[in-house]
Amino acid sequence: MKKILNISSSINGENSFSTKLSNAIIEKLQENNPDSEVIAKDLAKHPLPHLEAVHFTSFNTPDEARTAAQKEALQFSDQAVKELFDADAIVIGIGLYNFGIPSTLKSWIDHIARAGVTFSYADGYPKGLVVGKKVYLAIASGGVYTEGPMVEYDFTENYLRKTLGFLGLTDITTFRVEGLMMPQLAENAFPKVLHTIEEFTF
Repeated sequence: MKKILNISSSINGENSFSTKLSNAIIEKLQENNPDSEVIAKDLAKHPLPHLEAVHFTSFNTPDEARTAAQKEALQFSDQAVKELFDADAIVIGIGLYNFGIPSTLKSWIDHIARAGVTFSYADGYPKGLVVGKKVYLAIASGGVYTEGPMVEYDFTENYLRKTLGFLGLTDITTFRVEGLMMPQLAENAFPKVLHTIEEFTF
């Protein structure tokens, strides 16, 4: 493993439990791969622009026909796609916001999901083109969404698994720190997931 792409999306920065969880995953990865390089992208501090018409049209316009405005708009996507292809592993930190992912993370996905670049319909069927990479999802939530009555309210993990899988990123492992806003669970929530990471074979 040479490059680890770390995508963080929490508005709470280093105080974020999804960021702390991502850091714990990366630490384990680096223990096994001491020469690896971490490419950190903080989407809260440096968000990609929400998808607009100029971005979408630039995706679907041949390079030689693109206007100057389209080429400028395409820079965000080109950089994000290059980082994705260059990475051997991708660690994504996600805070569960209103039952879903942060809008900044959705924007990142909108910029990396490009027909003919990261997926293709060339054979008449969708085919992911970003292959041979490992993905780790680090999800933090105030409540518990993996079991009990709130399971149906979780639109983070399944969405990411389907969307990233569509691009070819199917080797996905999820770690979750849950119950951070629940007094009976909060104190042990993070130590519990750290133990899980320690026991996991990276």
